[in-house]
Amino acid sequence: MRVERLVTSGTFSLDGGTWEVDNNVWLLGDDDQVLIVDAAHDAGAIVEAVGDREVVGIVCTHAHDDHVGAAPEVAARTGAPVLLHPDDDVLWRLTHPAIRPDAELADGHILKVAGTAVHVLHTPGHAPGAVCLYVPDLGVLLSGDTLFNGGPGATGRSYSDFPTIISSIRNTLLTLPPETVVHTGHGGDTSIGAEAPQLEEWIRRGH
Repeated sequence: MRVERLVTSGTFSLDGGTWEVDNNVWLLGDDDQVLIVDAAHDAGAIVEAVGDREVVGIVCTHAHDDHVGAAPEVAARTGAPVLLHPDDDVLWRLTHPAIRPDAELADGHILKVAGTAVHVLHTPGHAPGAVCLYVPDLGVLLSGDTLFNGGPGATGRSYSDFPTIISSIRNTLLTLPPETVVHTGHGGDTSIGAEAPQLEEWIRRGH
């Protein structure tokens, strides 16, 4: 069981603006099975990285277009279901108005890949239906855009809220073991122990 990272590039659009972004696509699994986390931008590159492995699911940590843009095509090419928390349906519909996710994620759900439990944590704030994935057996958290190296995800656009993301981080993520490695939606890794001491500073600065 291992975590693999693929970086894809494209744009993020919301509230009338568009920005160039690089996204981390995470593949969680082994030589036989894999769970895709955030099918961003480039379906071909994602399918190539998967190879001949069985894809048990395509998890969307949230439904901003840079995280879900390639999800339907990857699903069509792999036969895997697209999984999204229903609170992000409003954002999903902005990108894929005619396509529905295949199944809903919920706080406390346990997904299985390669015989390993993957715990779904609902962490709203950056988006209403944002989730993180915690894999105790590996000591890793896939945080989407909820927690980064140096702070919480952005909350300055529609459907986001700063007090809510702070609550999600304080009450859910910072309760994990400090040695937990955090694999983020953009940029480099961090750890729970590295970020926890900064919480009050984030609150003071307001972002």
